Amino acid sequence: MTVMNSKVNYGTVTIVGVGLIGASLGLALKQAGVVNTVLGVGRSTANTERALKMGAIDQVVDLVGAAKQSDVIVLCVPVAQMRAAFEIMEPHLQPRTMLTDAGSTKGDVILAAKEILGKKACQFVPAHPIAGGAQHGANAAKADLFQDKQTIICPLQENSLQDTDLIEGFWRSVGARVKKISCVQHDAIYAAVSHLPHILSYALMVSIINSEDVDQKLEHIGAGFKDFTRIAASSPEMWRDICLGNRTSILKELDQYLLVVGHMRQLIAENDGAAIEKLFKKASQARQDLDTL
Repeated sequence: MTVMNSKVNYGTVTIVGVGLIGASLGLALKQAGVVNTVLGVGRSTANTERALKMGAIDQVVDLVGAAKQSDVIVLCVPVAQMRAAFEIMEPHLQPRTMLTDAGSTKGDVILAAKEILGKKACQFVPAHPIAGGAQHGANAAKADLFQDKQTIICPLQENSLQDTDLIEGFWRSVGARVKKISCVQHDAIYAAVSHLPHILSYALMVSIINSEDVDQKLEHIGAGFKDFTRIAASSPEMWRDICLGNRTSILKELDQYLLVVGHMRQLIAENDGAAIEKLFKKASQARQDLDTL
């Protein structure tokens, strides 16, 4: 990695997993002009070929090749796959190579990194770009995906300030607004504001499609239903791993939500219109306030 005209060049960057996040990152890095080469690692030949064709990556390599020649490696795979990736790369990981990730959970990924990488864990700066969409795969990629979006960094005690700053700059180079918090804070917060909403969206879709009159219901859906269930089109594999990886925090938030739903059910059963309206007004005002942030 070198500094040219006050702009850092991150040299050879490998993206492991060239789906929506990974392919978008490749496009964004190239557009920003902060890399020499972008390598890609992927399980699907069709997807990596698509990423090559669209210019998100320059060459396809395997994890061993990535570990041997990269200046920065970004893991954009489902969180449950990261341990295996660390295991393959660790023997070949060069001292100059920095690692970061795009995982939606941090505690499980950090544990895997420390257990597998050992002393080399200092080369891993965990991150979570708060960007994405319901669609997945390289076909959905776009160069401005991270522009003005928040990226969370959860530095390890083992990370040097210089390395943390370098990875912070890396994410800023694609337009992200970077914020640092602890991994414990991260997993507790995102269980509430990201993981739970996805679970609820999936649950509503399952409830509808399991209905005896599913066809009639789906014929009459409107914008509200489509808005609420949009994220149920997200990658099932990724969200399965998130549910298991952040199980404790998610269960806490899910239990809290079920208490609220139980209370609402009771108010409806008791025909308590005043209490229902009071609850809805509180929620409505809080939601409107979000638009002013």
